[in-house]
Amino acid sequence: MTKSIDYGTLMHQAMRTLIMEVLRGVEREGLPGDHHFFITFDTRHPGVEMADWLQERYPEEMTVVMQHWFDNLSVNEQGFAVTLNFGDQPEPLYIPFAAIVTFVDPSVEFGLRFESQGDDDDEEDEDEDAAMEIDAAEPRTEAEVVSLDKWRK
Repeated sequence: MTKSIDYGTLMHQAMRTLIMEVLRGVEREGLPGDHHFFITFDTRHPGVEMADWLQERYPEEMTVVMQHWFDNLSVNEQGFAVTLNFGDQPEPLYIPFAAIVTFVDPSVEFGLRFESQGDDDDEEDEDEDAAMEIDAAEPRTEAEVVSLDKWRK
């Protein structure tokens, strides 16, 4: 009987806990300094809640920016709710932590990327891809959908 430690799953759990703790701090105290987040998530994931027009426009994946204007941030063990501004139209979202594909804070060149179970062809690649650095991005004045393809393999 051979047992092994599932480091990939443990790392993903730890990374999601890190995101939860960061967002809980922002919920309590707001965004400190120049910190801001690009959060890419799978819009098809069970539990994601978003306006129908956003779901139609982003049927698979969406990136939101939390920076200058966001409201009603509420974090729980499974995910977070937030209201963001899309072209002067406030929209509430609920994003389960398990739906997050990437979490990036360009102000400090910090980023996390989660590989989906379908991408587990090589366990070593998953561990290598679990964390990534990125270049700082232009400051945004409202929530926008952006592409992170520049930083993907």
